[in-house]
This record gives sequence, structure tokens and C-alpha cells, in this order.
Amino acid sequence: MASINFNRAEFVLSAADKRQFIHDSRSKAVFAGRSNVGKSSVINRLLNRKNFARVGSEPGKTVHINYFLADDKLYLIDLPGYGYAKVSASEKMRWSGLMESFFADEKIDAAVLIVDVRHLPTKDDKMMAEWMQSAGFRFAVVANKTDKIKKSMLENCISDIKGFLEIDDDIPLIPFSAEKGDGREALISFVESCM
Repeated sequence: MASINFNRAEFVLSAADKRQFIHDSRSKAVFAGRSNVGKSSVINRLLNRKNFARVGSEPGKTVHINYFLADDKLYLIDLPGYGYAKVSASEKMRWSGLMESFFADEKIDAAVLIVDVRHLPTKDDKMMAEWMQSAGFRFAVVANKTDKIKKSMLENCISDIKGFLEIDDDIPLIPFSAEKGDGREALISFVESCM
């Protein structure tokens, strides 16, 4: 298991098409989730930075594939959010094509699906979870925004998410607060265990 200094990080590239994808020997961890679920905030918390991964002022802001490099060993890859209705059909098609070519092209060491702990996952989330499992990725589900619910509700919310996504028991489901940092160590352990 590799040890990564997540406090040592840099933004590398924002890829708009497959010619810009990075192919080298470093490990890769991808972060997926619907728009407005807090993917950028989770990455910022992981790296102990405030506004490193840009947090969109409105859902659907991340339209490229953003690469961050931690400790010169691991790419954290912020994928475009899915499921945001206000995006045009042509933009959805572009995103879809970009994602397909990305996953066809890349060797992924770890995949992280981010959901909002306050709500049941969407059909898109379920599709992504099924796809990650069938693709054979080592993956975890991060239930973000735990600071927005009462502690007494957490266990039921986690159980509902697990049931809806129908994920295997060996897939970690990590309660997380990008705001407070809860779950950061568990997410670091998962990512490092995949390298």
C-alpha cells in the first residue's frame, strides 16, 4: 500500500478532449457524481485546500476532466457532473463522448462515486455504481454532506443508499463531510489501498 502526502498537490490540466488525456505510469483515482453533489469540495477536503478544485457557483460547472496530482504519485481526476437538466442536449452529448473515450482509454486504480447523504441516489448514480462494479474498478461510495443531517439519521441514510445502489458488501460506503473533514482519513485509506 502506497503512502501519499495529500497536502502536496498541484493542478495539472483541464482536458476538453481525449488528445489531452494524461498517459503515464502514475496511479489514477477518479471522482464521479451528479452535478451539485460536492465532488470538487470532496477533492478540496482530501487535499486540505480551500478552493483548489473549483467549486461551481451553479451545478454543471465542471465541463472538462480536471487532473490534480498529489505527491507526484497519484492523479485525482474530477469528472464532469452528470444529470443536470439545464445543460443543452449538444453539451450532454459532448460530455457523454468525452466520458466514454476517457474510460476506454484509461487504467483506473480507484473510483469514487459521490452521493448526497440527504437524498436517495438517482437513477444516474445507480447506473454509475453498476457500471463501476461491472468494469471491475476498485471503488467506494462517498456519502457527502453528513454535516447537514442529524447524527441520529446517519445510519438509516447510509442503509438506504446502500440498498438503493445495490452495491456489494465489500464496497466501502464512507460517510463524509467536505465541510468538517469527517471521513477524510477513511477515504485516504481506501485510495492508498488501491495503489
